[in-house]
Amino acid sequence: MFNETRTHEITVDTVILSMFDDELKVLLIKRHTEPFKDKWAIPGGYVRMSENLDQAAERVLKERTGVENVFLEQLYTFGDPLRHPTSRVITCAYFALVRAKDVQIFSDPDVAWHNVNDLPPLAFDHNQIITYSRKATRERLEVCPVAYQLLNEKFTLTEMQKAYELIMGKQLDKRNFRKKVLCTEGLIELNEFSKSTSKRPARLYTFDKINLDS
Repeated sequence: MFNETRTHEITVDTVILSMFDDELKVLLIKRHTEPFKDKWAIPGGYVRMSENLDQAAERVLKERTGVENVFLEQLYTFGDPLRHPTSRVITCAYFALVRAKDVQIFSDPDVAWHNVNDLPPLAFDHNQIITYSRKATRERLEVCPVAYQLLNEKFTLTEMQKAYELIMGKQLDKRNFRKKVLCTEGLIELNEFSKSTSKRPARLYTFDKINLDS
């Protein structure tokens, strides 16, 4: 039973998604204390009295993983009374799509990228939070090509399709995908070609990010 005279505590948790090795991955840390000692978790921590939620999310992410200068978007507030085994803790979750090469994480075996489709047992309700973030990303992809946030500044349509497939969790027809994506507002065709393949060079594209993010 809960002590009804005791107030709740507030935390922030951050879901950082990236794409490399042809997989969609999430950044996790291994907990060193109870509850859930030695379990993997998304980076999180308590909100200080002197900071707002955004500041707390940025601070916690940097302290726990070394990652900074990432645009974090507020995702959802998780407040199930039983989500924490010993306290009444409400967490505000954030998420971001990032290029792996743009983030520098601690050189620490307890901070690592994990395939979202092959996660280890997670602490608290973090599996639910990751699932919710993936659902939110898929929904956003229907109205805005947010997949570009996972890609290099210049990319091929094949690379873009792979990003879409990883987010959507299914394979897409190449012809239909290209027909649709070539009509995407903000997509710019470059007079440059990829040199990373022995096959026929593929044309490179980029996004007008100012237009997309406005």
